[in-house]
Amino acid sequence: GNYLGAIRQWVEFQDADPEVDEEGTETRTENFFCVVDLHAITMPHDPKELEESTKASAALYLAAGIDPQKSKIFVQSHVPAHSELAWLLNCITPMNWLERMIQFKDKAKKQGESVGVGLFTYPVLMAADIILYKADKVPVGEDQRQHLELARDIVRRFNDLFCKGNPFKKRCKAAGIPSRPVFMEPNAMIVKTGARVMSLTDGSSKMSKSDPNDASRINVLDPPKVIQNKIKRCKTDAIAGIEWDNPERPEATNLLNIYLSVQPGRTKEDILEEVKDMSWGEFKPVLAQAIVNHLEPIQKKYAEVRADEDYLNGVLRDGADAANAIASETLHATRVAMGFASLPPPKSD
Repeated sequence: GNYLGAIRQWVEFQDADPEVDEEGTETRTENFFCVVDLHAITMPHDPKELEESTKASAALYLAAGIDPQKSKIFVQSHVPAHSELAWLLNCITPMNWLERMIQFKDKAKKQGESVGVGLFTYPVLMAADIILYKADKVPVGEDQRQHLELARDIVRRFNDLFCKGNPFKKRCKAAGIPSRPVFMEPNAMIVKTGARVMSLTDGSSKMSKSDPNDASRINVLDPPKVIQNKIKRCKTDAIAGIEWDNPERPEATNLLNIYLSVQPGRTKEDILEEVKDMSWGEFKPVLAQAIVNHLEPIQKKYAEVRADEDYLNGVLRDGADAANAIASETLHATRVAMGFASLPPPKSD
């Protein structure tokens, strides 16, 4: 789900031609992709698995086509500014803004009394992730639009509270930085229609790697036999024929969306013509094989990346260095705007 709904489209953004303004000036987008290990611990986790899942996620980014020559990949916790800015923003974000977040309500119901504060405040960390880099365009799915709107609200609130008037200008002058608002409002790049992949066990719920039922999803690294078994056993209906966009048949739409997504270049009309007279028993093996064929080169590349630990660590180190260079400047401007005391450099002997 994360691959089809996000990573594959990140590759398309990365490889897009530069934007050209009316005067013919080219602007090439600078891309940063983050492995969000700090977000991962908002849910119960096994410390032994955190490092492996972090490295695995980074390797999958590379295997799926993220190019370190064009984009930077880094681990969230390797850039300390994410944590510090999240705390600073927590202190100016009203609680009732966070209480409106739908995802917290849904996940809190599942966790019950064991739900942690981090799950409640993680949209603020997400806002910090974005605005640290003065991101103009943020690729998000519809389910994350609310969190991006929160980030925009936080930007407006912060700039209104701390980035106006002569006192702000004096603080900036003393610090030797421009007296412009610290943050800019990010804009959503909503992923393509149909890119949201739903659960194999419930076509009305999003496919999620946090679902305890592994049969509910296709993992990018699943072996062919596992994929075939998951598709064979996935939920369908008893209605004859296979059709798209019938609200009474969410599983049919989901499986057709997956079939379309793993075959770039094909159209809905083309696929409907192929499958319209098939039964589920006939369609499922065809779908499973299409998924296997699509994931095979990614799995091969992933194995190559994981076999070269030095290469992977080097990519993450370069990414963290590039991210820290930008994030530290933004964090410094944030501290200045909020009035934190700073130490002058030590005097030379």
